[in-house]
Amino acid sequence: MAPRRQLATWIGFSAVLMWSLLAVFTAASGAVPPFQLTAMAFTVSGLLGLGWVAATGRASDLVIPIRAWILGIGGLFGFHFFYFTALRGAPPVEASLISYLWPLLIVVFSALLPGERLRWYHLAGALLGLAGTVIVVTGGQSVSIDPQFAAGYAAALGAALTWSAYSVLSRRFASVGTGAVAGFCLATAALSAIAHLVLEETVWPAGIGEWLAVGGLGLMPVGAAFYVWDYGVKHGDIQVLGASAYAAPLLSTIVLIVAGFAAPAWSIAMATALIAGGAALAAKDAFRRR
Repeated sequence: MAPRRQLATWIGFSAVLMWSLLAVFTAASGAVPPFQLTAMAFTVSGLLGLGWVAATGRASDLVIPIRAWILGIGGLFGFHFFYFTALRGAPPVEASLISYLWPLLIVVFSALLPGERLRWYHLAGALLGLAGTVIVVTGGQSVSIDPQFAAGYAAALGAALTWSAYSVLSRRFASVGTGAVAGFCLATAALSAIAHLVLEETVWPAGIGEWLAVGGLGLMPVGAAFYVWDYGVKHGDIQVLGASAYAAPLLSTIVLIVAGFAAPAWSIAMATALIAGGAALAAKDAFRRR
């Protein structure tokens, strides 16, 4: 793997590390409704992004084709809209599992990109990661699919398709600077605020700790993560990124355990082996070249 491509892959993977903090920050933010929380966090990330654009003189990053705006806003807002709709319309375990098909879909869809080839070990690595994620989300218990929640399952699949399509199609806009993500974030914040006003009752954070959690979301898992992911999928190894993204739910669970929001379980060790093994298998070309 070329040094620049390898560096971009690591930069993209840092998004996975930041997404592992999503659950603990969300839990610490109290009873703030999902769309309101999304609007608040994306406002923080968008304003910080604009500050970075201004400080680095990259205002031209915001002058992009309308198709890029549609892709960026559709990806960020579309994923969150479908995901929260799924959680409202289906049991959270099943909804989360279906939505977490997006790393596997990234690996599969990436074969359609110019210069990319889907190898058996990319697919096998992604499937191992999916198996590990099933264990993490279900705690090793069985999963039941109930037809009465079909609409919720469809929304979860919509979330998976939206994020995987956004990630893969972003490669076709590699010339669009990462500063454009600031605009995507602010537009997503506005659309999330509208969804909140239509669907939810407003609940503000109860104290300084909950406000800090909202700020933490906007800084990292709902902030910087989207900027580095944008750079990674545009310039890095998107198949490795897709397979390694399955580390997010595992790391998130470990963070929740350390923070006292969850209890340790045997399933974590098994999931660790599957996800780490899957990521290593998907990235075997990089190891071989090194």
